[in-house]
Order: sequence, then C-alpha cells, then structure tokens
Amino acid sequence: MQHSTQTSPADAATPKGAAVGTAVRTKARYQILALLAVGTMINYLDRTVLGIAAPQLTKELGINAALMGLLFSVFSWSYVASQIPGGLFLDRFGSKLTYFLSMTFWSLCTLAQGTVHGIGALFAFRLGLGVSEAPCFPTNSRVVATWFPQSERAMATGTYTVGEYIGLAFFSPFLFMLMGAFGWRSLFYVVGGVGLVFGVIWWIFYREPRDHPSANQAELDYIEAGGGLTHRKKDADAAAAPAKGGFEWRTIGRLLKHRQLTGICLGQFAGNSTLLFFLTWFPTYLATERHMAWLKIGFFAIMPFIAASVGVMFGGIFSDWLLRRGTSPNVARKLPIIAGLLLASTIILANYVESNVVVIVILSVAFFAQGMAALGWTLVSDIAPDGLLGVTGGIFNFAANLAGIVTPLVVGFIVAATGSFVGALVFIGAIALIGALSYIFIVGDIKRIVLAD
Repeated sequence: MQHSTQTSPADAATPKGAAVGTAVRTKARYQILALLAVGTMINYLDRTVLGIAAPQLTKELGINAALMGLLFSVFSWSYVASQIPGGLFLDRFGSKLTYFLSMTFWSLCTLAQGTVHGIGALFAFRLGLGVSEAPCFPTNSRVVATWFPQSERAMATGTYTVGEYIGLAFFSPFLFMLMGAFGWRSLFYVVGGVGLVFGVIWWIFYREPRDHPSANQAELDYIEAGGGLTHRKKDADAAAAPAKGGFEWRTIGRLLKHRQLTGICLGQFAGNSTLLFFLTWFPTYLATERHMAWLKIGFFAIMPFIAASVGVMFGGIFSDWLLRRGTSPNVARKLPIIAGLLLASTIILANYVESNVVVIVILSVAFFAQGMAALGWTLVSDIAPDGLLGVTGGIFNFAANLAGIVTPLVVGFIVAATGSFVGALVFIGAIALIGALSYIFIVGDIKRIVLAD
C-alpha cells in the first residue's frame, strides 16, 4: 500500500468507528463544525439581504432596475477578485484570525448598508462586502481538513454548506416581516449585528485541535489517523505558512497545470451556475414566466431551497458512507457530484410542462441535485498541497464564483433578447452537463498534489 503525503484509501478507512486506543473519544470537532455552519448561514444572509430589501430600497433611493442589477453584480466582482489574496492571507495568518476579521468586516459592511442615502455609498459597501467575505470558504475548507479525518470530510462539508440554503429558506419570511414592520434599513442592522456578535463567539470558542480544551488524545489520534492535524506545531497558525521562502505567484500557474484542480474548478462553476439561478432569477421566473402571484411565489419558493438542503446533507453522508465501506476516493467523492450535476440538468424539463406544481417539483429536484454536487470543497481538502490549502481554495473559489458574474448576466441577456426563460433554462442545464463531463474526463485521480521544487 502506498504511503506518501496524500491520504491513501487505507488511511481514509482507518478511523471507521472505534476510537484509537481505549479512551472514549470526544467530539470536539462537531462543536467546530457547528461554528462553521452558523457562520456560513450568516455569510449567505449578508450577501442576499439586498434582494429582500430591494423593493423598498429602490423606491426610497430612486434606483432603477438597471442600476439595481449592477449593485447585485458588484458583490461578485470584488468577491472573485479577492479570492486569491484571501487565500494567501489565510495561509499566512491561519484560520482563527482570518475568519474573525472576515466576519467582522463583512458584518460592518452589511450594517453600513442600512445607513446609506445614495448609490455611491451603497456601491462601496457592496464592494467591501465582497472583499470581506472572500476568505470564508477557503477557511471553512482548511478547518475541515484540520479537524476531520478524510472519511468524515464530505459530511462536514455538507453540514456547513447546508447553511447557505437553511438561512435563505427559513429566515427570509422573518426578514420580510421585519421589513414590513420597521423598514428596509432594519434588515441590514439586524443581519449585520448578528454577524458582529457571532464574530466574537468565533474568536472565543475556535481553537486548533491540539489547543482545544474539549478534544482528548483519542479524538486527536482519530483525526490524525484519517489525515487531519496537518499543522503539527503548537502554534498551528504559524505553521500554516509555506515553509520554503513563502508564496510565489507562479505557484498559481503550477497548481492549475494539475488536472485535479482545473477539473474541479470547472465542475464547481457549473454547480454554482444552477445555484445562482435560484439566488437571482428564480422569483422573477415564477412571476413572469409562470405568472404566479407574489403570495404563491413566497409559498413555492421555499420548496427548492429545502430540497437543496436535503441534497447537500445526502451528498455528504453518501460520499462518506462509500468511503467507509472501502470504496476508492475517486468513486466516493466524484459519484455524488457527477450524479448531482447530471440530475441538475433536468431543469430544462420545466420548459415543457404546464402545471406550476410539476414545475416546482422539477426545479426542486434540480436544486436537490445541485446540493448533492456541492462537495467540491471536500476535494479541495483532499488535493491541496501541504501548506497551500488557502491559496488552492482561493483559486477554486475564484473559478466557482465567476458564475456569480456570468450566470446572472447571461440569463438576463437571454430573457431580454427572447422575452422568455426557455433559453435561460437550456443554458443552465447545458452548463450542468459540462460540469459532469469535467468530473468524468478531466479531474482524474483524487490525490494530493505534490509540487516539485
């Protein structure tokens, strides 16, 4: 059996359920996972609350639809541009400080949006929000790689990822009621304030595994046997910095020469395209293409998000179950993603049915499948070179979130040119198929990338 810097299938299967040694294994890693899940939920509420506030905000500030579209997109421009710098910051300063600063500044940018009286300030704070949120998902991936054995990483990734959907599905009605009672500015104050409080909670309770007071040696051995605890110094954040001469920009090109990274980047772009359709154009689709009343939209819109939440958890649990049963990482990690992307392409079928109920079922299945495919961050943990998880995650998130720029614009162009969403759904379905083909033919073996000196 091969033993090298990457985690072998044998290593992945080692922590199967019994504790290493005789001590009862603690579960401090689940406390850390809860922090990630709540942080991710707040992250997505902060970036999407502008859409909820838009009807009142546009009237008060005199913003037309074209300008509002620009405000929606500007977040993605700064978010994408900051991915690699955010990853470098993470590799240099570690998870605890990076996540604390990220959440604090993005929450301040959210809160500040409630104070604006003109388009310039709102534009600036949306830019700031994108920059501040950029290190969030690379940090999530690094924490999972540190705290969880390989056999539990898909479950962990699915658990924090589901926060994206839970927040939007279950808190949006509360936010609509809040806006009705206190106005659109209250949304930014409440969501931003919650983020500031949680930033303090993160700073107090997050620890690296060997410094966590609730993690005993049995749990540490269990994590390490499965490929976690990659940072071995007492000061894990200091150990996160690359050991040989620091970061060089040519490292990005060297990483992208590896098919594992380029393949998962293309696949994640495809999955995010489906996600972005639901985050941006879905309510408009229901109102204009399906002619649903707003009350009915509020009732129906929650269903695909619930389905996506289930899909995220199912994909992660299924992947880890396959790995624990001895299935190779290639199959265990890639099968749920490929199946999810193929199933997401069925969104095209909504063009050919009349019943609104059937349309919602089709869209829910497609969003469930997109949730299944949201395991890409698990693969980042599996393939990133030692000491470069932050920058690898930054490259991955950069590529993935290009969908935040491309998809809303392409869908908008198609709808404007044709007066219909038929072509837009075909575009979303075709991109999902391309993502599945990327995982089938490009990604190759799931193994840790080793960069030659």
